[in-house]
Amino acid sequence: MRIDPAGWPFITGPLAPAALLAAGGQATGHRWPRLAAWPLLGLSAYMALFFRDPDRRCDTTTPGPDDVVSPADGVVMVAGEPQEGVAPEGDWQQVSVFLSVVDVHVNRSPYRGEVVESSYRKGSFLAAYRKESAHRNERSELRLRDGERTVVFRQIVGVLARRIVTRTGRGQRLETGQRMGLMKFGSRMDVFVPPECTITVTKGQRVRGGETVIARWPSTD
Repeated sequence: MRIDPAGWPFITGPLAPAALLAAGGQATGHRWPRLAAWPLLGLSAYMALFFRDPDRRCDTTTPGPDDVVSPADGVVMVAGEPQEGVAPEGDWQQVSVFLSVVDVHVNRSPYRGEVVESSYRKGSFLAAYRKESAHRNERSELRLRDGERTVVFRQIVGVLARRIVTRTGRGQRLETGQRMGLMKFGSRMDVFVPPECTITVTKGQRVRGGETVIARWPSTD
């Protein structure tokens, strides 16, 4: 299983004190140091789980030209009408995905195109499932443009998340489903598509980043 590079400090951090405790217990013959090492090993194992980066269908098969895919694993919170005061200026539909602390947190581009706008805003750390988190929490926003088609999406941290990693910027081109960053420890992602797109998911549905089609553009064929 691939591990995102941002995870290695969190994975290896608990291993050093665990190794010292285990070695101390072995040298002294006491059980408690070895027992105390187990929670640290468990924490390291969880961090490996959290920062896992599995391959998805989009890594081997190019998504359809009209498909907008989920940018993350999680549960759909909003599908259709945008939340009040949340969408960018203009006429949009909104799909929001809530990521729990056990979901894959590697983020993927929901669509293809050039990053024509990129912004980052500091903010609060409200629970990501609350509506207010969309405009009050720390977030990163990207606007993609491919010809006449535009998609806006945001990485939004939650109550436990404390850092957004965005590995792209203005002027770069992303492909549908391409890895572009991650958020640490619980968060949400919002995707905004124009009204001519058809939303293909429903509230409460589980989705997989880079695989589940969340919206579809009208075919140009």
